[in-house]
Amino acid sequence: MGTSCDQRSPVLGVLILCCVLFRCSATLWETNALLVVNASHTSTRKMPESLFGIFFEEINHAGAGGLWAELVSNRGFESGGQHSPSIIDPWSIVGDDSLLRVSTDFSSCFKRNPIALRMEVLCDNDGANVCPVGGVGIYNPGYWGMNIEQGKTYNLVLYIRSLGPINVSVSLTDSIGMQTLANTNIIASGVLNWTKMEVKLEANGSNRNSRLQLKTNKKGVMWFDQVSLMPTDTFKGHGFRNDLYKMVAAMKPGFIRFPGGCFVEGEYLRNAFRWKETVGPWEERPGHFGDVWFYWTDDGLGHFEFFQLAEDLGASPIWVFNNGISHQESVDPSNIMPFVQEALDGIEFARGDPNSTWGSVRAAMGHPEPFTLKYVAIGNEDCWKPHYRENYLKFYAAIRKAYPDIKMISNCDGSNAQLDHPADMYDFHIYQNANTVFSMANTFDRTSRVGPKAFVSEYAVTGDDAGRGSLLAALAEAAFLIGLEKNSDIVEMASYAPLFVNTNDRRWNPDAIVFDSSQAYGTPSYWMQHFFSDSNGATLLKSTLQANSSNSLEASAILFQNPMDKGNYMRIKVVNFGSSPVDLKIVIDGFDRKLLDSSGSKTVLSSTNVKDENSFANPEKVSPVKSLVEKTGTNMDLVLLPHSLTCFDVLMKSDITQITADDDSHVSSM
Repeated sequence: MGTSCDQRSPVLGVLILCCVLFRCSATLWETNALLVVNASHTSTRKMPESLFGIFFEEINHAGAGGLWAELVSNRGFESGGQHSPSIIDPWSIVGDDSLLRVSTDFSSCFKRNPIALRMEVLCDNDGANVCPVGGVGIYNPGYWGMNIEQGKTYNLVLYIRSLGPINVSVSLTDSIGMQTLANTNIIASGVLNWTKMEVKLEANGSNRNSRLQLKTNKKGVMWFDQVSLMPTDTFKGHGFRNDLYKMVAAMKPGFIRFPGGCFVEGEYLRNAFRWKETVGPWEERPGHFGDVWFYWTDDGLGHFEFFQLAEDLGASPIWVFNNGISHQESVDPSNIMPFVQEALDGIEFARGDPNSTWGSVRAAMGHPEPFTLKYVAIGNEDCWKPHYRENYLKFYAAIRKAYPDIKMISNCDGSNAQLDHPADMYDFHIYQNANTVFSMANTFDRTSRVGPKAFVSEYAVTGDDAGRGSLLAALAEAAFLIGLEKNSDIVEMASYAPLFVNTNDRRWNPDAIVFDSSQAYGTPSYWMQHFFSDSNGATLLKSTLQANSSNSLEASAILFQNPMDKGNYMRIKVVNFGSSPVDLKIVIDGFDRKLLDSSGSKTVLSSTNVKDENSFANPEKVSPVKSLVEKTGTNMDLVLLPHSLTCFDVLMKSDITQITADDDSHVSSM
């Protein structure tokens, strides 16, 4: 169903004939472009329910210090490795070495994360070495500052033990400890053994660059471990930062692919994401160093939380698991079966009965009902690595036997040639400049309609064209997605990458959502995806585009139901990738004009400069602008701005079942 702009003569003849039959007010000679939409039954196709979704990878501090709302960084003091002494960054001390000594040891009560922080206070509240006013201790600035907001409540959990009674001041302060935003005291005796303490802190002021302080003015030795500070207003209490969650939810993703990406593989397998180490009580998770993107994660956002996120979003989970391959290593097929079993166990965790081995772990975490898991990806970008195919077959056979309904995704591209191994889908990644991505709108036009379907799990314009997220990049990507819509009989799913970036740790440019501790904005590519959010499960109409000038246009047409007002709409999307405005005539064929409302809306993504980007200072510089279209019908004349993505929505007075292909008053243009 793709548009073929280089077959001008025969298509032009058909379109001129169509215009004559329709008594068009203009022909292609009198306008820049002509779009003919065939809305008859014979020219429609239902698109996949999960065509467009999201890909979450732990990159750019997307989870740790991002979507996962934990405010303490390195909460278990494990980031320096299981060594003593070890680095405890970003923790630091309040005072100096004449007043206290801080070190790590192996005294934790948690077997999988044995490191604890030992604090010996040398000063006292009286005597020769008096502690300074307010005491001495340790503080944690979180991920480049904690965002503390007046009136909000924060839940602090920590484990503590001491050789004597304790009086610990717990406070939230500004970045230098001068302004106190919240404060309480933990006073206890008989804490010779590890004791869990939990207090709530209500902020009486706001500061987006705050820190947590634990201080005392009492001489003695005490130990801290697993210090967590969470806002109490996370989404549904599930731990997701509200503003970031809502930005993702607004995209209406049909699926979520997780947790990577290269994060799944690791540079070395010892640093790969191993799901079994990310489930169970958060205090018992060892965390790990992601050696591809070079930072520590406590893995509070783990296997369970990803499935919970998918459920909250109403998106189908797609679990990408490690298949015994890292960037530097490949497990020999003779040794791969433990990895196969780990994958089977991970599926059982999601889908198993609450009385099963791993289903019981999920149930103990508060979700006795199984999660819905229908898709798994066997590795990430591993097709040409040693042993991939041989090991893949072992994973495939074991999963097919245990879970015959699960669809499996191969890392090998099948868009140009048939795969040499069984698969339900194959992965397709594209990172290129804007012109290349725009030209790839017809990539799947020539792909075989027999065999596994494509999963375009990572696409984006990168390099100079994209910057940190430009209009130019978004327009090229929009054209590419229009091509995927038209080829959605063979393309099952697609997602942009990456989803998030903490502006303090940009490991990759561009990204869809940019944030810091207190604010966030969407790049043009984020807003572009909103134009496709109603395409999931929509009905695709066949459309043909003809232009007099350069091939700078891509267009599609769909019918969809708006879940908010339950109205049925026709949506026409057009990308003008060129630098000149375009007069566009739209002709809707095979459709009774009485079934269209007399007015509609137009939404445009554009800007004065094609390289324009959004920022914290101007977060909506490039964002959709909606306006009323006062006159609609089966013939419309519209103007497309240069370098723009335009969406026309018209309310239908009936649903698609009332569209007929045999209405004598209409002649099909296809």
